[in-house]
Amino acid sequence: MVMAPRLSTTRRRTGETDWILAGAAVAAAVLGMIMVYSATRSGLVVQGLDSKYFLKRQMVFVVGGTFLMGVLWWIDYRRLEQFATLIYAGLILMLVAVLSPLGANALGAQRWFSLGFIQIQPSEFAVLALVIAVATYCNRRPEGLSLRDVSRLLLMAAMPMALILLQPDLGTVIVISVVTMVMLAAAGIPGRLLLWLLLGAVLVVIVAIEGGFLSSYQIHRLTSFLNQNSTNPQLQQAIYNVKQAKTAIGAGGLFGAGIGRGSLTNLGYVPEQQTDFIFTAVGEQLGFIGSTLVLGLLGVISYRILRAAMLAKDVLGRVICSGIFAFFTFSVFQNAGMTMGIMPVTGIPLPFLSYGGSAALVFFSAIGIVLSVEARRGG
Repeated sequence: MVMAPRLSTTRRRTGETDWILAGAAVAAAVLGMIMVYSATRSGLVVQGLDSKYFLKRQMVFVVGGTFLMGVLWWIDYRRLEQFATLIYAGLILMLVAVLSPLGANALGAQRWFSLGFIQIQPSEFAVLALVIAVATYCNRRPEGLSLRDVSRLLLMAAMPMALILLQPDLGTVIVISVVTMVMLAAAGIPGRLLLWLLLGAVLVVIVAIEGGFLSSYQIHRLTSFLNQNSTNPQLQQAIYNVKQAKTAIGAGGLFGAGIGRGSLTNLGYVPEQQTDFIFTAVGEQLGFIGSTLVLGLLGVISYRILRAAMLAKDVLGRVICSGIFAFFTFSVFQNAGMTMGIMPVTGIPLPFLSYGGSAALVFFSAIGIVLSVEARRGG
């Protein structure tokens, strides 16, 4: 029996230290803290609370996330393969537990574990855990993926998707679907099979909608952006959120009102502005030029992740980076597009900018893994 060579936790770096990716991630997170503060301070003052309440919490999340990014950067990413099964099993266990009395319910959804200072949302970690599990499976099939392998991988993705849908969290289910398809493509499955999978995914969506597997409010959130002038009372809440978001972004004009000076942001016209709709604070305060620069910064992060995937020397690194690229890029496109009325309204956060501890830790962790892949590209 031939034993695989034991990998050192910090195996020597023979690749590249990508300071551009690390710096861009930290810069985006710092900008996010500023936007979160500007979007929440007025409302907190009106309530007689500390105007820096959300800012202080987000600072803790960003510092913790930056530390975690550094740790994962330092550790050889190939060590993750040894823990992939444990990570995946732990994910399934957490997703089951959050649906039990151990989970916390808010706004009609049961997605969180309340741990006092922080609420942990397991579904936020689901994508990254699945990326590691799928990449590990693909790495152990150097001869390529058979139809049976693809079926197993789809089942592997379907289990967390089903549990997340019960919460319900349709946005994360959509993200997992996109990420899974991209990873399968990166793993080298035939284009014809990938096309059939895409057609199958469309069929599943149609069956889910027509067969009553999705609740009416979920369908309305998915379709409201296509009917923004509808008078249907069931669509009004989702339409209202989008209209307020578009109004706030439009109010910024070319150069924006300035940090802390956006009237719509200060008066709290946009619901959930510090989380799902944080891009509206960017649009109103920084204007078209500022918003373009912010999207450009996020674009730099996407490009560096894609570059890492293209230059990776093994299947594990390539598939991991491809999954993280799809995760990050689709999240940016979906969140920004939602606020501009060109994508469905979902609860997907804007990476590094939206308020939230789980999202900050997940995206910083993802960047740390990509940095580790780049750092060990030649060894």
